[in-house]
Parts: sequence; structure tokens; C-alpha cells
Amino acid sequence: MTRADAPSCCGSRVGAPALQGAPAAAARAALGIADPTPPARIAFDAGRSHVGTDAPVIGPDGEGPRRSVELSPFAIDAVPVTNARFAAFVAETGFVTVAERYRWAPVFRDLIPARRRPAPSNSSTPWWVACEGAAWFAPEGPGSDLAGRADHPAVNVAWEDARAFAAWAGGRLPSEAEWEHAARGGAPDPRFPWGDREPDDTAFLPANIWQGRFPDLNTLADGWAGPSPVGRYPPNPAGLFDMAGNVWEWTADPFRVRSRNAVAQARNAQSRNRREKVMKGGSSLCHASYCYRYRIAARFGTPAESGASNTGVRVLYAKSSGQA
Repeated sequence: MTRADAPSCCGSRVGAPALQGAPAAAARAALGIADPTPPARIAFDAGRSHVGTDAPVIGPDGEGPRRSVELSPFAIDAVPVTNARFAAFVAETGFVTVAERYRWAPVFRDLIPARRRPAPSNSSTPWWVACEGAAWFAPEGPGSDLAGRADHPAVNVAWEDARAFAAWAGGRLPSEAEWEHAARGGAPDPRFPWGDREPDDTAFLPANIWQGRFPDLNTLADGWAGPSPVGRYPPNPAGLFDMAGNVWEWTADPFRVRSRNAVAQARNAQSRNRREKVMKGGSSLCHASYCYRYRIAARFGTPAESGASNTGVRVLYAKSSGQA
């Protein structure tokens, strides 16, 4: 999303120096929740796997065809990176995120308190707001903070931020193939990390996704309007949590659509110009009627500098064949 795509919230002056006044105080306060303790890691052996599907649902996203891949052994965090762990990273390194440098980030409009929520824009995505002052420590812009959210996934994380965090943690971003292999959790080819059963908005709520009619009605059947604490929903068979819904997760791969037709070639050219990277897993805003991308084979191309209020990261660690 560009600034022109959505109205501004918060009313702060465009171009104001980063991390002064209230933003600086909010950032300092966020460091108080810092906890570098890493989560459990789930290990996967080397072997043959696959990426993509021969039954794509969103064709233009390049979900197919299914392709065989050979993977080296790896381990991956059981949960997305939390606010507490991201705060520890910032406290140790002084890292300044892309959102802080840009001085704004895309925020889902309904998460902004009504008193400062702007009217919907005339764009194709009026539910997004270019919120000045939004950053990892102030997810909904000035006036918001991380109180009570130490165990929530860090958001407003751009690709560069995700890579920097992963390197600090001693790992890297997963490839799309590694991410899909982990999401299947050892099952042959499930549609979702938990299997093939579709969420139903009422009784079967296996992940933090939208319930109702996006974007007009969120029934909040699962109790969450936005990101939820990590690990709140059941894990996949391998023990990984939040591989569907909650927050999008960056991969290391550039976004490409594998096809020789003209439409795909045009999409790939646009992706290169926009420096798009593959994101996986969907978020709390996804629903079968709108953004049916919490399926394992689903994917989305997002500009590397975009760090929205539903964008996070999970870290992968390379292993040698001899490691336990």
C-alpha cells in the first residue's frame, strides 16, 4: 500500500523526525517488555518434499503447479516472533525499522480507536489506513502501545526488518518450500496446517482468521479483532503454532508466478519493479470469501518495504546433517 492508497490517521506532521517526543517515549516503554528467550524449535530432516499445488484456488497468485524439491535439514521456531523478543532485539542492537524510518505504516482501519479513525478512503482497499507514527511499538499509531501484548506477534515488520531479526537470532527467513514443508507438519498434502476441514465461523475455529463478512462484519466468534497471543490455537502435527492466520510471515523468496503466458510475465515484471517477496500463512483478516490465503499452498506478493499491522516473521535455522 502506498500513502496515496489510503487516508492518514493520527494527524502527525509528515516528515517529522523519527523517534522524537511521544514516539520516542513509546519506543522506550516497549523495551521494558524485552525478553530474548527463544521459543521451542521444531526440527525437520533432510529429504524430498514439494511446494505449491496442482489444484490452485487463486490462479494469479501462482499457487501451482506442484513442484518437487529437495530440502536440507532445518529447525524452525514453533511460534512467530513475539513483541517481547523483538523488543530484546531492538534493545540490544538499536535497530530502527522501516516503518520508523518511513514514519508511517499500513494499519487495518477497524483496529484504530473510533476517536481518531478516519473515514474510509475511495481506494480499492478502504479498510487500510496509512497511519503516521505506526510502528512495532505502536501498532495502531500514536496512543497505542504494547501493554498486555508481550506475547502477541510483532507486527509492522517489513522484509528488511524480518531479515535483520532472523540474523540476530542466529537464523534466517525460510524459503517458501521450507515454510510449506513445515506447515504440513509431516502430513502428505493437507490443505491447511490442521488438515482438510474448513473453518465454519461458529463451531470449528482452528486459527485466528476472520469470522463473518469481510470487511463489514466481524462476529469475533474467536474473540480476536486483530492478532492474538502466539500459541493460542492448536499446533499442527509437528508442533508448530499459527502457521495459518494471526499474522503473515515473510519468506526469503522473491514473488514470481511460474507460467509462460503474457499475464504471468506482466505480473512478474510488476513484482520485480515493486521488489515483492513471498508471504505465507494469511492473517486474522483472511476469510474464504475474501482472502482465502490461510491455505498452505496460498501465497501473496508484497513489497519488501511494506510492514502492515498484520505482518510478522518466523525464524528458520539451518542444520547440518550431523546435528542432533
